[in-house]
Amino acid sequence: MKDFSKELSFKTSRSSGAGGQNVNKVETAVTVLWLVDESEFFNKYQKGLIMGKLKNRINADGYMFLTVSESRTQLMNKNKAIEKIIDLVDKALIVPKKRLATKPSKGQKQKRLDTKKKISEKKDNRKFKF
Repeated sequence: MKDFSKELSFKTSRSSGAGGQNVNKVETAVTVLWLVDESEFFNKYQKGLIMGKLKNRINADGYMFLTVSESRTQLMNKNKAIEKIIDLVDKALIVPKKRLATKPSKGQKQKRLDTKKKISEKKDNRKFKF
């Protein structure tokens, strides 16, 4: 978990939702901007992973956006935004293990054939025979 919060820039805007009359006056919503290509914390491979997995959050200029307006205060929204963007990037950097192809064992094949045979016999016994 790399803390690249020094590279983040913030914009504030008026938030919708809870806050009463405060909503109309105070800019509590926080938008986090991060230029992925210019990051000094990640190498080219990691930047490629981030760009690939989070491409729907990155605009044409290469900025990654995240807006948070959950809380009534700007400071709490800023802290949540930092946590969320770090969490998103950490999850994007995880490379899943490749699945190894395996074949069913002889016992599994035989068990499948036995159950098929039992069901077939059960259905065959339901038929009327002369």
